[in-house]
Amino acid sequence: MKESGNEHPSYVPPELVNCSSKAYNVTYQYYCYLMELKQDYKYEVCVRDIVLAIRSKLDPQIIDALSGTSFVVERGKLSLNLTPANTIQLSPEEVEQCRRFQTTLFRILLNRDENELPSASDNFSFGDNPEFDYLLLPAVEDQTPSNSIIDWKSVYSFPFSSESSCDCNCKDHACDVRIKNGSVCSCKLENCVVYTPHSKSLYTMTPIIWDLNGNSTLRYGTATYKEHFKNKHGIELRFPEQSLLRGRKVFEIGNYLLKDRKNKNKGEKMSSEELPPELCSVIMSPISIGTIYSFSFIPSIMHWLEGLLVAFNLKKMLLDHCTKNDIPIIKVFEAITAKGCQEAYNYENLETLGDSFLKYAVSQQLFKTHQNDREGTLSKLKEKLVSNVALRKFASDKNLPGFIRMEAFDPKKWIIPGDKSKSLLLEERLVSSGRTSMYVGRKRKIELKKVADVVEALIGAIISTGDEESALSFINWIGIEVDTNIMPYERHLSIDPENLVKVKDLESVLNYKFEDPYLLVEALTHGSYKRPEIRTCYERLEFLGDAVLDNLITMHLYGEYVNENFSPGFLTTMRSISVNNECYALSAIKAKLNEHILCDPVVAKNIEKTMKVAENLSLDSTFGWQLETYFSPVLADVIESIAGAIFVDSGYKKEIVFKSIRPLLEPLVTPETAKRHPISELQELCQKNQYKLTEHEQPPVRENDENLFIIEVKANRITRTAKASNKDTARKMASKELLKELQICKNVG
Repeated sequence: MKESGNEHPSYVPPELVNCSSKAYNVTYQYYCYLMELKQDYKYEVCVRDIVLAIRSKLDPQIIDALSGTSFVVERGKLSLNLTPANTIQLSPEEVEQCRRFQTTLFRILLNRDENELPSASDNFSFGDNPEFDYLLLPAVEDQTPSNSIIDWKSVYSFPFSSESSCDCNCKDHACDVRIKNGSVCSCKLENCVVYTPHSKSLYTMTPIIWDLNGNSTLRYGTATYKEHFKNKHGIELRFPEQSLLRGRKVFEIGNYLLKDRKNKNKGEKMSSEELPPELCSVIMSPISIGTIYSFSFIPSIMHWLEGLLVAFNLKKMLLDHCTKNDIPIIKVFEAITAKGCQEAYNYENLETLGDSFLKYAVSQQLFKTHQNDREGTLSKLKEKLVSNVALRKFASDKNLPGFIRMEAFDPKKWIIPGDKSKSLLLEERLVSSGRTSMYVGRKRKIELKKVADVVEALIGAIISTGDEESALSFINWIGIEVDTNIMPYERHLSIDPENLVKVKDLESVLNYKFEDPYLLVEALTHGSYKRPEIRTCYERLEFLGDAVLDNLITMHLYGEYVNENFSPGFLTTMRSISVNNECYALSAIKAKLNEHILCDPVVAKNIEKTMKVAENLSLDSTFGWQLETYFSPVLADVIESIAGAIFVDSGYKKEIVFKSIRPLLEPLVTPETAKRHPISELQELCQKNQYKLTEHEQPPVRENDENLFIIEVKANRITRTAKASNKDTARKMASKELLKELQICKNVG
């Protein structure tokens, strides 16, 4: 099944699927895992452990990745530990009962509607098509080796029968309690789920209130419970002498994977209602309120596990085709998780890392193999290979989009395993040759950019392990030819390089000695420089050096700060502050590279104008957005072209480039010194405060023999205008002033 356009399948991991047809006189083997839940908050209901029974044995990496995970719930944090338990053999009848139990309980929690509950006669056996097949069962409290870890009494709590035998010793209280669907022993009402037709609500029961009955006075008021139900609901209690039940409406299931989920601080107590037994229909019994509470967290946990299994299968595919070294599952999981999931992990940082490496790999390949092409041609070729359109095609050819996690988890859409009414039609298919076979679920539309981002994030996941060889192998596998072969790059000049530039002085500044000094001449030659013996300029080396420096700085920032729990998008922000023309221009000024650039008088004049502006600046740091007027892009270009020259001269060794260029860029940005671009910061402030931000470009004016662009920005009835010799600088200056004024107004207010 080929993917077309922006519509792609969503893959389901085979570990959660069974394709067995109906069979009798057989047993099914399940691997059991104990989900140990621990709450770090006080609440009168305590969580209970849950047993996950699954047809495939989980890889230890999955167990490690899932264990220790914490979820933000309504009252605090809930942590999970996953422990392997015994393997069990279940008969078809036992499997059907387990599926009946979990379908009933999850429908109660998800729908909170008695009409949505299954009937006792519903079929829960396996069908002829692949379907979700795993069991979620309550665990017993006493988990000694000789006992089953599964609480089978709760598993058989549905369908409830008032005629079923009672094995308790009810000597101290009435055994026969009249309920709506019969007469039962009072012990069966201690832990159960009931439905009340008068309120059309489902309740979980807590212990019976022995000191209250229908003739007792309401907690708040003067009427009796009998009078209350008569007056409010028109119901005449037939057995007012019966002790009341205390019920709590069933728990709501939420998305407990949300990164920004807030605690509701509801306190330790839960609200409850007094209910006459005769108005209650028992749905499930016995089942404790702690078990029901614990099951309310399971859909989020299983969605997380499903995502980890998808990542695990993708990792197997990568190991089969393009990498020999191990990649942590959590990195692959991060690489396939879009921002729209709103979870603790998303691919932004890895996408930035992968983007920089992909562009570096492609740039150096094009530089080597297209030695007669100019920078403009090289840039077009690179864009053709790394564009979103191209990356989407490469990804689709390798069936990668199906692995993407792109939406926030919606519990209402969660497929209950064993629930025939909402079963997901699964189709088995081979995703790729090797060990990876996935099931195809629903189709969904994925934005072009998301697919491209995930390709880059997967490159970033591989690069995060320090394995550039495997990253290059992945790039080749998807369809982009790159290699690390060194090809000769010669430039023959009929003039001594020392007659053009001060090679030794520059080598001292760069702390690097050139094997081929003609590369240094090329790196400093602007296209405007005309001499018969020089037929080249720095543009090709600038094209290469731009990609090399971008990758080096991005790798440095990732290596320095990735383990400090910075938010997704952090790396993108830090890179934008460090890798930009303004930063490079200031670095060139600081190193006095302007004195060595070969160019015509017009370009030289523009460089000199930039030097005058820089006289009033502190060059203690070169990152950020300090320049408020025009600066010559040539100054930024030569930093990149020199980096490219060193890269080629050293035999394509990035570490030598970084060792040479880094001192020119020092001090590098840190999280403490980082300042966002004024335009981005202004847009965020306006969005947060719902200010309407407008921008207007006024007609240029001519001052001091040059054209100046005028940009006006306005928000919250405040207007600021700036003029500069290019639009970007004018926009930045106006935004910076408006941002400052808005912040002052906000602080005063």
